Amino acid sequence: MDTGDRPAIQGKAALLQEYQRMLGPDEFHPFVHNHIIDLEGDGARGTCYLDVRASVNGRSMIGSGFYQDRYAKVAGKWRFRSRRLTMCYFVPLSEGWAEQQQER
Repeated sequence: MDTGDRPAIQGKAALLQEYQRMLGPDEFHPFVHNHIIDLEGDGARGTCYLDVRASVNGRSMIGSGFYQDRYAKVAGKWRFRSRRLTMCYFVPLSEGWAEQQQER
């Protein structure tokens, strides 16, 4: 998993450890949708979109972004080769995201 702001996280144990560290006691409800996959033999590329609702330090948060995935078929099963997360915004619900987009 590559978030673009730190070295990519690799392996199940490292992913679990990093998610536990990042999420901590906060509550996240991700909604992943609109998967688009392009097959390339025993490999593939995909994009899917993320909407997230969260409670962080007692504050309601909302976010949106997308994943760019690469897959490989290994021993007849599809596996993730890589996943890059790009967040468009993750802001307090009370503040919204329009102001952040105007700053770009």
